[in-house]
Amino acid sequence: MAQKVFIDGEAGTTGLQIRERLEGRRDVQLVSIDPAKRKDDDERKRLLNGVDVVILCLPDDAARGAVALIENDAVKVIDASTAYRVAPDWTYGFAEMSKDQRAKIASSKRISNPGCYPTGFIALTRPLVEAGVLPRDWAVSVNAVSGYSGGGKAMIAEFENEADPAYTRAPYRIYAMAQKHKHVPEMQKYAGLARAPIFAPSVGRYYKGMIVEVPLPLAAIGNGSSLEDVHGVLAQAYKGERFVSVAPLKDCQSLKTLDPEGLNGTNQLRLFAFGHDEQARLVALLDNLGKGASGAAVQNLNLALGLDEAAGLT
Repeated sequence: MAQKVFIDGEAGTTGLQIRERLEGRRDVQLVSIDPAKRKDDDERKRLLNGVDVVILCLPDDAARGAVALIENDAVKVIDASTAYRVAPDWTYGFAEMSKDQRAKIASSKRISNPGCYPTGFIALTRPLVEAGVLPRDWAVSVNAVSGYSGGGKAMIAEFENEADPAYTRAPYRIYAMAQKHKHVPEMQKYAGLARAPIFAPSVGRYYKGMIVEVPLPLAAIGNGSSLEDVHGVLAQAYKGERFVSVAPLKDCQSLKTLDPEGLNGTNQLRLFAFGHDEQARLVALLDNLGKGASGAAVQNLNLALGLDEAAGLT
């Protein structure tokens, strides 16, 4: 019997993508709210308490409000906002983050979907911190560029709607210059760092796709780690994974460029180790709406319901 899933906020960018990935599946049954009752709390409460899994695709405050409406202890929640990503009683939904993370997700009733930038950053840094290659107290910096869909409806309008007051023809711009981006707490916590990383995000004039970069001055760190050591730690950490892979070192050395749209439409995360023994340039490539959002949510849904982890994702 198909298990029921309600996407609260299915009309948004992430919600629509999740719905597309679930439509046509026989192992889950999508439950939708009447558009005319989208702001009716009584109807939303009925649906939130009447399904097996709720996926929240809402702003932070609205997500907290939705959780407060859930009284049925059997309902599992996957939240795509930042509201609960560092909450101690919620499970972080990055299945490949550690060897026991899948089991934690599968047994949890409260799962926080990771942010798109943190997914790339944590994948690159956590194994290195755990292996002692990257000191926990190092002043780590991360540079990244995302397609404009990552900013939701407002940023999409900025790049697509000429009638919007914020419309821009800029091919590329930086943002969050005050160093208070909401993704930083989860980056620090799940990478295992003693201090917050310096985060330098940017957005390009393309819809989706993402590159996350972590430069490491290996010579300055001074613990004797080589580029091959760094690559080896990453390769071992994700050996055998279906959705996270590490490019062979020889491929990294031969590449001349990398396209941020290269993994669009997939749930894949591809890691690269460029550079040499003095300086490493670590890079994560992913679809910010795939492994960075809707793909990860569906992967977490599959784990939470005991289904094939790759269902709807290949």
